[in-house]
Amino acid sequence: MELKNKKVLITGADGFIGSHLVEALLYKGCSVKAFVFYNSFNSFGWLDSFPKSKLDNIEIFSGDVRDPNGVREAVKDVDIVFHLAALIGIPFSYHSPDSYVDTNIKGTLNILQASRDAGIEKVLVTSTSEVYGTAQYVPIDEKHPKQGQSPYSATKIGADAIAESFYKSFGLPVVIVRPFNAYGPRQSARAVIPTITTQLLSGRKKINLGSLYPTRDFNYVTDICNGFIALAECDNAIGREINIGSGVEISIGDVVDLLAELTGSKAEIVLEDVRKRPEKSEVERLVCDNGLIKQLTGWKPGISLKEGLTKTIRWFRDKENLKRYKQNIYNV
Repeated sequence: MELKNKKVLITGADGFIGSHLVEALLYKGCSVKAFVFYNSFNSFGWLDSFPKSKLDNIEIFSGDVRDPNGVREAVKDVDIVFHLAALIGIPFSYHSPDSYVDTNIKGTLNILQASRDAGIEKVLVTSTSEVYGTAQYVPIDEKHPKQGQSPYSATKIGADAIAESFYKSFGLPVVIVRPFNAYGPRQSARAVIPTITTQLLSGRKKINLGSLYPTRDFNYVTDICNGFIALAECDNAIGREINIGSGVEISIGDVVDLLAELTGSKAEIVLEDVRKRPEKSEVERLVCDNGLIKQLTGWKPGISLKEGLTKTIRWFRDKENLKRYKQNIYNV
């Protein structure tokens, strides 16, 4: 499938990955409809930071994926749906698990049902590497068992299962896209790399963090977006769950050291219990087996961790960007 000239709907377009995917699909020659979360401030999230010339080429749809009526309106006259809207903060999922069920599971169901009714050509549902839990073997391929180690990951497991069921039950052309630890400009304040970077760039002598020993597979956001596009254009991806990741593993502690080196900062690390996950909920190790996406599409990561962090730091050094983040507050 060629994406050029297709009309695409992106849910979660106002968020981190979603806003970058909007840009990537515009560049690809798509007609983009951006589903943003309705709010009384009439904010379009990160899309508000786009220049007017770019924003004028985007159709904005304000709504809530939890509402099936609005979702049915959103998918009208659309060819392909990229479903990224979700609640993602793991600590907040301990606090408010009901809201995660409503948004992540029911919201996904609404997207799938509306897409089925509208005859959508392809639906890409965004999963997460968190569904795997702590690695039972590495690298983690798509056959790895799922483990609900947080309410967040449990709801994403549920959403993935519903997406699979719509493919198997109704023949809806679904692809389950499973990114490993995206990072880059515009990332949520509660994620680890913005947490570290904003504290270092604010000149603090002490930075507050949680556990340093877990390992992750970090991927620059444009690589993730390129993976989404490659899978959207691959008909052999339909009905499958597919990892996007680099296959490179690094501990949080080593990321701290690398960011300190790249920012030229020196700061004492203070470990705070409030920032740590409950013992059985901590996902200790994640590293991707990306063999399937390479086999199906030829995709491979294009930006190394050091290069990606350098780009991210450069973005955060802009005072207009940095002031959007409250580095003195623990973001759940």
